[in-house]
Amino acid sequence: MIEVLFWAAAALIVYTHLGYPLVLWLLARMRRRPTVSPPHSWDELPTVSLIVAAYDEEDVIAAKVTEAAALEYPRERLQLIVASDGSSDGTVARARAAGADLVLDLPRAGKLAAQNAAAEQAGGEILAFSDANTVWEPAALLRLVEPFADPNVGYACGQVRFTDGGENLEGAYWSYEMAVRELESALGGVTAGNGAIYAVRRSAFPRLPASASHDLSLPFELARRGQRSLYMPRARATEKMVPTLEGEFARKRRMMVGLWDIVVGERMLSPRGYPPLFAFQLASHRALRYLTPFLHLVVLLANIVLLGDGWVYTVTLAAQAALLLAAAAGRFVPLAPLRVARYYVMVTASIAAGLWDRLRHGPPGTWEKAEGTR
Repeated sequence: MIEVLFWAAAALIVYTHLGYPLVLWLLARMRRRPTVSPPHSWDELPTVSLIVAAYDEEDVIAAKVTEAAALEYPRERLQLIVASDGSSDGTVARARAAGADLVLDLPRAGKLAAQNAAAEQAGGEILAFSDANTVWEPAALLRLVEPFADPNVGYACGQVRFTDGGENLEGAYWSYEMAVRELESALGGVTAGNGAIYAVRRSAFPRLPASASHDLSLPFELARRGQRSLYMPRARATEKMVPTLEGEFARKRRMMVGLWDIVVGERMLSPRGYPPLFAFQLASHRALRYLTPFLHLVVLLANIVLLGDGWVYTVTLAAQAALLLAAAAGRFVPLAPLRVARYYVMVTASIAAGLWDRLRHGPPGTWEKAEGTR
């Protein structure tokens, strides 16, 4: 029984990181990519409300509003909204001075609350969302709204490229993640979005609880309503990365606090309402990925019990020890394999750390900026 548990857990870890992308690639080659009819002229473009939720962003908010106003989109069909979540600095004044169409000076209640408040007052047929420190390419909004010409599309996210990564390998991981999402988009739809650049059809926009996340919640909520969620790689944006791996761990740990409310409270993994292909993608990419730290623990404990049952278990335990030692050494020795090991171990551990924080402190409420990303 222990032996079956060991090999099953190890196989699931390998599958979610390597096997699942391979299965997606094979399925995509067997299936024609769905086509999306883009708008034919400026007159047919939908009205868009671009919402920026901000907390103490006085250093970047004016530049963000100026950049948004200069996007290659008819200005008369674009509404710029800044929703300040209880900012204590000059965010509100600078957003107004920069020319935002609507600036909401809200009490501190969290990012989702600010986004919900902005959505309620938005006038656009499409609600687009961006972070204050994200820079969109001029044509990004045009590319982002293209798929909404298809009435079955409810959500679209773009491609973000990270800059100034330092020792953080999030940019390399994100390239892998975007390749997976492009394959998902060609099949059942993406299972998670991208908070730096995304859009939602207003008629399909759900008011989510404060513990939720647009990145994780919107794709599966819309899938239950028969709406597709797509990845549009030509809608591009850039964002500064957290410069240290410790900072990235802290950022992901904060993100993962709300994960458990989404998975359990919002019934992400409930089998009802999903198309079969999307349900398969959700289980492979989301459920197994979030279980990875616990699967590693199962593999380690089962491996210890199985020592003496054959040389193979000595080798597998040595491999696990080598991964942990490489991760520890990666803090001091800047060799690529050691840095990759350190990144993998810390990011995987952030999932368990987020659960621990959730159990100790309850569901998340307010939000904080990631240090070094402005």
